[in-house]
Amino acid sequence: MRTDELITLLGASFESEPARNSRMTWRIGLAAALGAAAAFCLILLTLGARPDLLQGQALIFLLIKIGFATTVGGLALWCLGKLARPGGEKKVHLGLAALPFAGIVLLAALSLAFAPPAHWHAMVTGQMWLECLLSIPVIAIVPFATLMWVVRRIGAPTDLVRTGAMVGLAAGAVSALGYAVHCMDDTVPFIALWHGGTIALCTVAGALLGPRLLRW
Repeated sequence: MRTDELITLLGASFESEPARNSRMTWRIGLAAALGAAAAFCLILLTLGARPDLLQGQALIFLLIKIGFATTVGGLALWCLGKLARPGGEKKVHLGLAALPFAGIVLLAALSLAFAPPAHWHAMVTGQMWLECLLSIPVIAIVPFATLMWVVRRIGAPTDLVRTGAMVGLAAGAVSALGYAVHCMDDTVPFIALWHGGTIALCTVAGALLGPRLLRW
């Protein structure tokens, strides 16, 4: 039996078991929720929440950070639910996962366009770029391991690179969601570069590790 025939057979088997598919979706969602809870706990225990979290500008940018991370994570989990099934890569366009990044980059460009050039450097780098660069990938390890375990245990992905990338994308988004309560840099360019960039790093790591960790 050829590989493509085996994939088709497995895919048909999964499609004939809606209860199993529903259970997989539920477990992936539960793993993401547990990862988010762990990320929040780690942030609060190690870095703490910013003192003015719910005040004025800080609240507005907290909502922007949460909105960006939640949108990225939601799309990543939706794609992951498809990719975890045999032949799932044929049913999902991964370009959807890039839409939040395109949106935040556009907002960042507009923000810079309306600001004096002398302010650009501070708007992009902020004061905590190094902490952000280190914290989000490190905290993402917990949700990454949880999601990878669930997909490996109950899934049967056939595109291991893309599946691993979506695990990394979701884990990075969950970690950024937790880090948002601590981050004190309130500019859209900072969010686009450092929150978006570190999530992208997690995605690349997932793509590289996927073939090793998800191999049947």
